[in-house]
This record gives sequence, structure tokens and C-alpha cells, in this order.
Amino acid sequence: MEHTDKPKILVVNDDAASLLALTSLLDQWADESNYTVHSARSGQEALRQVLLHDFAVILLDVNMPGMDGFETAEAIHQRARSADIPIIFVTAFLADEIDRLKAYQRGAADFLFTPVIPQILHAKVSVFVALAMKNEQLKRQAEKLSQRTTELTATNRRLVREMEERRDAERKSHAKDEFLAMLGHELRNPLSAISSASSLIGMTGANAETVTRAKQIIQRQSQHLSRIVDDLLDLSRAMSGKILLARKPTDLSNLVSGCLETFRATGRTAGYRFSVDLAPGWVDGDPTRLEQITSNLLDNAIKYTPAGGSIDINLAQAGEDVVLTVRDSGVGIPAELLPHVFDVFVQGAISIDRSQGGLGIGLSLVRRLVELHGGSVSAASEGSGNGSTFTIRLPRTEAVSASTAPQQSLGDNSGKPSVLLIEDNEDGREMMATMLAAHGFPVSTAADGLQGVAAALAGRPAAALVDIGLPGIDGYEVARRLRRDPATNGIRLIALTGYGLAEDQRRVLEAGFDQHLVKPVGMDQLLEALAPAALQPAADAA
Repeated sequence: MEHTDKPKILVVNDDAASLLALTSLLDQWADESNYTVHSARSGQEALRQVLLHDFAVILLDVNMPGMDGFETAEAIHQRARSADIPIIFVTAFLADEIDRLKAYQRGAADFLFTPVIPQILHAKVSVFVALAMKNEQLKRQAEKLSQRTTELTATNRRLVREMEERRDAERKSHAKDEFLAMLGHELRNPLSAISSASSLIGMTGANAETVTRAKQIIQRQSQHLSRIVDDLLDLSRAMSGKILLARKPTDLSNLVSGCLETFRATGRTAGYRFSVDLAPGWVDGDPTRLEQITSNLLDNAIKYTPAGGSIDINLAQAGEDVVLTVRDSGVGIPAELLPHVFDVFVQGAISIDRSQGGLGIGLSLVRRLVELHGGSVSAASEGSGNGSTFTIRLPRTEAVSASTAPQQSLGDNSGKPSVLLIEDNEDGREMMATMLAAHGFPVSTAADGLQGVAAALAGRPAAALVDIGLPGIDGYEVARRLRRDPATNGIRLIALTGYGLAEDQRRVLEAGFDQHLVKPVGMDQLLEALAPAALQPAADAA
């Protein structure tokens, strides 16, 4: 529709002379009053004009053939866009009260009687023109205000979003700083204990009981350090999706029972009331990772439940899921912390109670491992002092009958095979060699890769424990050279490394190793790895 700044007046009259007289009069004041004049000679033509233009006022003749003024006014006001246009009826006779009522019912704003008095015409039209100009001005102001409001709203939203992002970044940065500080604390504590115990062992006059206690402290704190490192590495692997699950049908009830027995054997459950209800629940999962999930949940419940509190463990089937629930009567979880208990760093930064130590990443690891199994984990608490409940749902699978296959015997350790230990860390090399010798293994050592290859060629041991990060040539190259030489290609090669990703294991096996062990290696694990070598003496390896 055409749009100009000047208001428009429409004159409707079937009589050409009357139409000309009215438009001529109005044209006299058009420039002065800043309006334009349009004309129509019938009701139909007036309706067409109304479809094309917005009018400030319409001067409408009452007596027209076909569609009279009343019918034309009614049609104009039935259209939503033109419903509010004021109409001045022009009539050649003095209307009686009935005609006036009829006109007002059709939307009349006023009357003009012919012959028209110019001053009255000018005065009435000027009022409606001024009103139209004021309405247009208000409309433009409203549009500008609306546009400005929209701009301000968008700006405000952007500022709020930026403030939230800044607060979130600051919160995460602070949480990471707290986490790093906590990590330093958790590492220094066992290192301090190990250092003190080592110094005590070397003191002149230390009795046997003191030395034994110091050794126990060293062993216990070393295991604690190992758990910290394992948690950090496992969380990193889980977050990056680099943990490969060794899935097999597993009865979760047996696995949970085994975890509980381990906690009882180590005295972790002393002073707590346990209620255990475990129904058989089979899942397709990695038993090692499922045990890690369960242990972390139990550890969390014990850590945040004061002595004398209760811990309820329930395992049941629910539809297509196996549901494990661990409920405690401990300190509970504040409402503001509840949505973040599984977040990385955040949990460590705002943990409820630091008295038990730890990094606070156990629940983050639980969530990642559960999700890798296709399950879900949730936390619930009614607030501080009201305990908490953790629920894990894992997809159920069909039960598997217990295998009756006999366990393969690892044989006894009589007539131990010779072992070559290639390790550049002097303390680590000395300690492992001492432990192997204490278990009856003939042990030789080398401090780097080239020395290791030479020692293998000279001594032709039954097995070689090879560190990967060696000076000179690394463990991969050591394995490749030993495998290429007919004199050493039958040696059982066991890689020792601090890297435990699937990619690391693949590289180890491709280099020619028989087995991949991740440091720190327990003695039981090492003995098991060496047991096959006991069945294959060095003379046969050649």
C-alpha cells in the first residue's frame, strides 16, 4: 500500500458538480494544512480507494444510487484496517433524529449539510487531519521505541550471557586451581611419609619393629600414590573415549559382593552398619571397570558417612535394566552442589568434607565408565545432613551358566628361569631385581637399551622385562632387535611402561613383545607374567 507523510482526505459524491465543489474547497487549504485530496463518484469506487490508501477522514454523500452512503460506511468499517477511519456524512436535507441514529450506527463521526459552509468544512476537516498527523507521529514514536527496546533487550541478553560465561570461566579456573592445589597436597602427604620412613630405616639403632613398621608405611603409601595416578589416568582416558572395555557377561551381584569383601578385609567397613540386598543381575561389561565403579561408590559412601552411620546396598532388575543403589546416612549433598557432583574439577573444588583425603574425581570417573557401558548414573539428596543416594542403571543381559573349565595351572616356581631387567631408573631397577631374586629368579640387569640388547645376546635369558622409555634406543627398538636375531628371538619379552592406553598396547605388541604391563607392577602380577617362561627354559628358546 502506498505510504506518504501527508494525511489523505477522500470525498465521495455521485454528483460531479458537488464533488468538484467540495474537492476545490479542500484543495484551497491543502498546502496550508498539509494534506492531499482524493475523490470517488460511487460507493464501489470509494471501497477501492480505501483498499489502496489510509485516509484521515472521509466525506461521504448519503444519497447515492446503487450503494448509498450508509451501506458504503458499513462496508468500510467492516474491514479491520479501515474500521477506525472517521466518516463525515454529507446530506442535502436536515436529517431527522432517526436518520442521525442510523448514521451513527453506521460509524458516522459527524454531519455536513449542503449547501456547505466553507469555514465549517475547513474547521471539521482540520480537526481530523491534525488527529491523523498526531496518530502517525505517535505510531512512529512507538515503532522507534519498540526498535530501541528490542535493541536494548538484545544488548541486555548479550551482557547477561557474557557475564554468565565470565562467571563460569572464573568458577572453572578457580576449581582447577583448587584441584591442582589439592593434587599437590595429596601427592606430598604420601611422599612425605615415604621419605620419613626411608630415613627411619637407615637410622643407626632402629630396632626390627620400627623397621617393619616403616616398611609397612612405605608399602601403604606407595599403593596410595598408585591409586591417585590410576584415577587421574583413568579419568583422562575415559573423558577422551580411549578406554576400551573388555566386555563379557558378568553377574553384578557377585562382583559387588567381592568388592564388599575386599573392603571388609582391609577394615574399611568397620564402624558402619551395612544392609545388603543383592539379587542376581547380569550385564555385558568389563569386570575390572565395573569393580572400579562399585569401589568408587562404596568409597564415596564411607568417606562422607560418620562412624556409626548406615550404608544400604541394593541390586535388583527393573525392566531391561540392572539397578545398583548405594544409599548412605552421611553428610548429604547441598542443593547447590547436587547438579555438579559428577563434574570434573568442580567436585574436587567444593567437596563437602576433606577429612578423608582424595582428589574428589571418583564420581566423575564413575559417570564416564557407566556411560561407556551404555548406562546412566544419578545422585539424590534431601540436603546437608540427610544422606545421599547414588543409582546406577546398566542394560541387562542374559545370565550365563558358570564355566566348568578347569583353571590353567601356572605351575610352581621351582627351577626359576633367568630374567633380564632392562630399566634406566636406578632405584626402580634395584628394587625390582631384589624382589625377583628374593623369589628365586636369577636376575641380570641393564641400564639402557643398547646394554640390554648386549646382555640378552650374552646371557640369553628366558624372559626380559623391558622398560619402554629407555635412553639410547627405546624399548620398542630393543624388542625389534631381539626378535630379528635368531639367538634371542625366543626370549619372552614383557614391556614395562607407565602408558596404558589401547594405542600403547598395540605399539608394544607390534614391536614384538609378548605382554604389556603398566607400572607400578605388583609382585603377584609379575610372577604371573613370568610363570609361562618357567615352562620354556632358555635352551629351548633358541
